[in-house]
Amino acid sequence: MPSPTAFEERYGFARKEVSLANWRTAPYSRWAFQNVGEIVPSAWIAAEPGYAPEGAQDADALLRENVVLSGGTQTVEAFLQRSSADALSIMKGGRFVADWSAPHMDIGARHIVFSVSKSLTAILAGILEVDGLLDPAAPVVAYVPEMKGSAYGDCTVRHVLDMTVAVDIEESYLDPDSAYGRYRKATLWNPGGGTESLLEFLAPLPRLDEPHGEIFRYRSPNSDLLGLIAERAGGRRFPELMSEKLWRPLGARKDAAVTVDMEGTSRTAGGISVTARDLARVGEMMRQGGMANGRRIVPEAWVLDTVATGGDASAWQRGTMAFLFPGGRYRNKWYQTGDGAYCCIGIHGQWLFVEPRHEVVIVKLSSQPEPVDDPLDQDCIAFFRQVGAMC
Repeated sequence: MPSPTAFEERYGFARKEVSLANWRTAPYSRWAFQNVGEIVPSAWIAAEPGYAPEGAQDADALLRENVVLSGGTQTVEAFLQRSSADALSIMKGGRFVADWSAPHMDIGARHIVFSVSKSLTAILAGILEVDGLLDPAAPVVAYVPEMKGSAYGDCTVRHVLDMTVAVDIEESYLDPDSAYGRYRKATLWNPGGGTESLLEFLAPLPRLDEPHGEIFRYRSPNSDLLGLIAERAGGRRFPELMSEKLWRPLGARKDAAVTVDMEGTSRTAGGISVTARDLARVGEMMRQGGMANGRRIVPEAWVLDTVATGGDASAWQRGTMAFLFPGGRYRNKWYQTGDGAYCCIGIHGQWLFVEPRHEVVIVKLSSQPEPVDDPLDQDCIAFFRQVGAMC
């Protein structure tokens, strides 16, 4: 741990100022997003030991390149600063070609990826499906009977995977007194938690008066439920399953982490922390049709369904996020852009973007002050497409 003076010089505030009440707000998020385990209880997702330490690929030439965004032409470096970026890693044709980190983040440090966690959890669900342990067409209550009588009582795992559950809760990120605020207390992300577990919060969630499967509704509790489904199907805790089924076979170089509630249930909707390079390896595995290190992680058919052909375009169009990718779809918690690219997105500026046409994978981790910034998201998408063409 650096001295108090060195810490303040690097981050602009004292460590003692960071708390459970402010860890997701600027400027404290610049440190907290790299050190979530010091704020929220967390469990490790073990990587395969024995890999040699990694260096970093120089990004100086890329930083000087120009991109054309909503505010006009600016350098890559200027956009990274404007978008509160903490780290950037780029792969081209399976090789790392550029790594960059902000002054307050070390190359190779873990960083919370928020809702990119959903996409990682869905890969685990896909692996369990191939293992014959999880059936997307099965009712949720076949795996988590505690959901009987809730919004999830008559939906399928497929509805959960594709965010088409008619569950009555809003993603009110900035309202601590909302149902979403209570949800965050149950995950131990907000002060006042520890009296209700994540499962206890999920079980009574009410249902909207509409059929499941017709409208894309982005609701994070769906993805925490998916983590519970995976645990019940796989017969072990989520961190153990992720380590065995994905993280070790992938060749991840560093242990990942996931936040847990009062019962040790993983926050699979948003609590995973990984390095930029290891997240890029996930994108490369998907670009390679489910292969990594000469090993098959998931079947090529599952990957194709997830990133290219699956998903209900009409359900996506009926949802509130269609503006992001007007020709897109959503499948297995991955976004299809409609032009061949695909991605995962997390609040506060977390991105994993895969551009198959240029054989490029881009990871951008950030500490954007606002959880959701629609104009900045549009700039990020334009940025990824232009940088992908440069590499």
